Amino acid sequence: MSRVKWEQMEIKEILEELATSKDGLSSEEARKRLSKYGENELVEEKKEGPLRLFLNQFMDVLIILLIVAALVSYFIGDLLDSMVILFVVVVNAIIGFMQEYRAEKAMEKLKSLIATEAVVIRDGETKKIPARELTIGDLVVIEEGDNVPADLRLIETSELRIDESIITGESIPVHKTHELSEKGDNIAYMDSNVVSGRGKGVVIAVGMETSIGKIAGMIQEEEGKTPLQEKISRLGKSLGFIAVIVCFMVFILQFLKGINIVETFMTAVSLAVASVPEGLPAILTLTLALGMQKMARSNAIIRKLLAVETLGSCTFICTDKTGTLTLNKMRVRKPLLTSKDRALEVCALCNNASFSNDKVIGDPTDAALLLFARDNGYIREELEEEYPRIKEIPLDSDRKRMSTIHSSTSGYYLFIKGAPEIILERTGYIEEEGKIRKFKDADLEYWKKKLDEMTSQALRVLGLAYKPLTDLDDEKDLERDLIFVGLVGMMDPPRKEAAEAIETCKKAGIKVVMITGDHKDTAVAIAKELNLMEDGEAITGEELDKLTDEEFESMVEDIRVYARVFPQQKVRIVETLQRRGHVVAMTGDGVNDAPALKKAAIGVAMGSGTDVAKEASDMVLQDDNFATIVKAVKEGRTIFDNIRRFVKFQLSTNVGAILTIVSSSVMNMPLPFNPIQILWINIIMDGPPAQSLGVEPPERDIMSRKPEKEEILPQRNLLRIVLAGIIMAIGTLAIYTYKLYSGDENATTIAFTTFVMFQIFNVFNCKSQGGFSNKLLFFAIATSFILQLFVIYLPPFQGIFRTKAISIMDWILIILVASLILVHEAIIRQVDKRRNL
Repeated sequence: MSRVKWEQMEIKEILEELATSKDGLSSEEARKRLSKYGENELVEEKKEGPLRLFLNQFMDVLIILLIVAALVSYFIGDLLDSMVILFVVVVNAIIGFMQEYRAEKAMEKLKSLIATEAVVIRDGETKKIPARELTIGDLVVIEEGDNVPADLRLIETSELRIDESIITGESIPVHKTHELSEKGDNIAYMDSNVVSGRGKGVVIAVGMETSIGKIAGMIQEEEGKTPLQEKISRLGKSLGFIAVIVCFMVFILQFLKGINIVETFMTAVSLAVASVPEGLPAILTLTLALGMQKMARSNAIIRKLLAVETLGSCTFICTDKTGTLTLNKMRVRKPLLTSKDRALEVCALCNNASFSNDKVIGDPTDAALLLFARDNGYIREELEEEYPRIKEIPLDSDRKRMSTIHSSTSGYYLFIKGAPEIILERTGYIEEEGKIRKFKDADLEYWKKKLDEMTSQALRVLGLAYKPLTDLDDEKDLERDLIFVGLVGMMDPPRKEAAEAIETCKKAGIKVVMITGDHKDTAVAIAKELNLMEDGEAITGEELDKLTDEEFESMVEDIRVYARVFPQQKVRIVETLQRRGHVVAMTGDGVNDAPALKKAAIGVAMGSGTDVAKEASDMVLQDDNFATIVKAVKEGRTIFDNIRRFVKFQLSTNVGAILTIVSSSVMNMPLPFNPIQILWINIIMDGPPAQSLGVEPPERDIMSRKPEKEEILPQRNLLRIVLAGIIMAIGTLAIYTYKLYSGDENATTIAFTTFVMFQIFNVFNCKSQGGFSNKLLFFAIATSFILQLFVIYLPPFQGIFRTKAISIMDWILIILVASLILVHEAIIRQVDKRRNL
């Protein structure tokens, strides 16, 4: 049963009571009902306090591991590493806390929208009361300029038009009636704005039971984790488990060999610190923050760091039509004029819009006609010098037409525009290129056919006519025997860049869905023009309600246009797509969009939208442009690739270090690295080289790939990481064994430097194939190399790291061995290329 029918049944008794009494509720009855139904205000669920929100940021498994690693590093004397880890943890917690705390503001913004006062009839008197004191059955009076204070069933109306865009997304004010209506035209919804007229209605819902209240309830539902959060969480748990097992094995092996237990413990703990990629949160924060800055320059403001990456993995973009795919500006798209000059005079003169700083102010229809006239050289101000206006017969819902009367040197003229059927009905003549003749039945049939063609294209059509006047007194006949000059078809045109962006989405494996409150024909016409309907269908909100969850789920991936939808239906669309395994991005601008924005993996609010929508979203488009979303998708994919590059680089270092130390223990050799050197490798590799991978340019084919659904560490990458680690371990142990058994006292320093050079070369294996524009990468490599030279050759560092100066011949050997990692990667890529072919 539809909500309107339910409301009509619920208030039947109240309406019957009011039919015999227009005095409204008594004060006593109002108090009883206020006690029964509660106050007319939005109730906010109890939220966790700021302190609890902040402490929750430390509950992640990876973060806990980092805290343990920091404490252990401190107790073994590595204060620097401990401080770096803790700094990263705290910064991460602060950022997460700020995101969650700001998200809580959505409900407060929504509450601030509600009307604070209401005009009500009680005890037979009209009085103004706080809106929160309204209750079921109250008789409320509304007029132009008012905010509707509760959901009302209208019982009296006079030219009442209400802007419901904040609730329904419909951009055109709705004409309201007190007659029974299946469409809800006899319902005034809380927080909608009265544009014109006046009315009286019975309160049928208050507080959280109103339309906007139900939206508030949906906004407060808990958000799920983003794909990246889930992937990082799983990776953290896996790495933590592996690190514990490996370090325990190393400790046992070293202990069984009779090595000092303190040194054994320090080695195991150092390896544990090196095994956990504590740089991951830092590189994630840095990479996403840089992505945010880049998107801000492209008119996309990222409110939550993880939002950019989530867009990169999205498979469906559910987008609004008006202002996002279209310009949100009514324009004349199809003029069919019998006399162009006279028709343009009608467009310019029978018009109440105006220009202000080259912007059109006024009704969207008038604005479109004024622009059309101006673009064709007809300026209203100039025309009014020749034809000054002396009278206006305004548009209303009954007349469906507007006329203006103008004087001239030759007499008076009436210019008229309105509903085509009304204009054609009152036409007696037609002007064709300056010649006027009788309007015949054949003409009427021809223009009705043209009208049908234009309306089938979802154009909003107006008829244009004029008439010379001799007598201004007979108002009854002023608008008869008109001279017809044509029809103009108007539509909010699609953005030029939107079609290209949709095509890009198709290549990228992303399906675009239009969800709008507008008429189905209008939505389908725009969708076809944008090539959005090539492989899908369109349904209305009413048709959607008739589908069971199972029926809808079976067809949801094939629907491309949803028209005349309500807030709950938007949420249902998002939830159904998510059940099908899709990562959904949802755009919106009104209060009605907030629940779906919050429910989607990423909510994208319009810059021109409400504060409620922005607070419930992850990203705000300053230019309201769909093409900007596609730019964000590209940036998101680049960021995910860069995170994966960092993980590949970091883990290959970790695997190489673990295999080298474990292998030397199994082979009953002295360890090639001491604990301080292990920590140095960890610090230097988590530093400049790893950080620079976070700003690599995109791959050339990044928007030709399907959406990324794999883990940060897919199996194919895991195999390559293990192979890289094996190459590093074999190369390091080979050169270490050779130097050790040849009696070279620099064997440990050479092995240590070889492993560091393996990492420096390995950075090139992890960079993108999108070019060499990342200057930071080369600076990072140079910095790491210079730091390693300091450790080897500067006496203060030699004491700390227990290193010695090595010769040029040693360097040649080190570089030859370490460069094997480049050969390994080149072979792997050739194998991959042949496999793909």
